[in-house]
Amino acid sequence: MTQDTDRSIANKWSDRETFPVYMVDDKGNVWHEPYYDGYGEFGGKDYYELLAEMNGLGPYRMLGLELAFSKTPNVKHPNLVEDHVGWTYNPEGPESCELQGFFYGRDSDEDDHEDDWGEDDDD
Repeated sequence: MTQDTDRSIANKWSDRETFPVYMVDDKGNVWHEPYYDGYGEFGGKDYYELLAEMNGLGPYRMLGLELAFSKTPNVKHPNLVEDHVGWTYNPEGPESCELQGFFYGRDSDEDDHEDDWGEDDDD
């Protein structure tokens, strides 16, 4: 999910239109992704590799994946935003999207979607 607009980042293989996303690290470096392909790569940089690098673990995607889903305190996360100009870095990072940028129903709305059986997820 983008941190500035709270939108699910659709990948080009989904039925949703893509939009430009920027990945920002704690040092102010920015990677521009105009047409997200999926798998956590933004502007040629892997999100989980950058997460590992930002936390002193080197450029190792698997270590970044482990760190992303651990309960380790004080982890610095890359930020994902639609507009990086004026953005203030947030170490907490983006929320995960249960739709994974792909699994949108034909008539789904990000805030009010139904599961595969037509039942409301909020029940």
